[in-house]
Amino acid sequence: MGLNKEDKELLALTPALIVEDDAAMQRRLRALLAGIDSEADIALAASLAAAREQLAAHAFSLVLVDLGLPDGNGCELIAWLHANRPETQVLVISAWGHEDLVLSALRAGAIGYLLKEREDIELSLSLRSIQRGGAPIDPAIARRILELLPQEPSPPTVPPSDVKLSEREIEILKLIARGCSNREIAELVSLSRLTVEGYTKTIYRKLAVGSRTAAVFEAKNLGLLQ
Repeated sequence: MGLNKEDKELLALTPALIVEDDAAMQRRLRALLAGIDSEADIALAASLAAAREQLAAHAFSLVLVDLGLPDGNGCELIAWLHANRPETQVLVISAWGHEDLVLSALRAGAIGYLLKEREDIELSLSLRSIQRGGAPIDPAIARRILELLPQEPSPPTVPPSDVKLSEREIEILKLIARGCSNREIAELVSLSRLTVEGYTKTIYRKLAVGSRTAAVFEAKNLGLLQ
């Protein structure tokens, strides 16, 4: 059976690399990915060192990273991937949900942050959302991050002179804040998805962030989004 137009536009979840030192969690994540794609190509790494070996030998579309690894913090790997493999999507799946850790991972370049405690169906739905350009954040974490934003109007702030977004970039950023995928944004603003991805990368660069959630968070802090 041929793929329809929407299927053809799905982003690849494999080859995938699972960076996790707990064997039971490795099996769980492998099963979740296989449930989405029965022919998924999945590699495993139980440490930062093992992950770097895998990355030196293979290209991956998706990397699932735990933050608490035997030889360091997973944020180190996320930052390295963002700098050296920008085409690779990185998703954190961790037992830790403290706001500081979440923001550190998102600023390093993770596209999302999920908690291991969630049911398999919840994690599977989040993984599927990545295929459509989504940036899944555990709902409880997202709520706490939103609570960090100012709740009362504050005096207008003047963004740093080196952070200036064009009207089109602001328009796209507002749609990102609404949770629209790149494909949905492209349809709404009558641009190609590649053009929208180009604008998104420019926004990331100007705001010095590595993910959609971090871009919205920083833009609100700078007064670029009302």
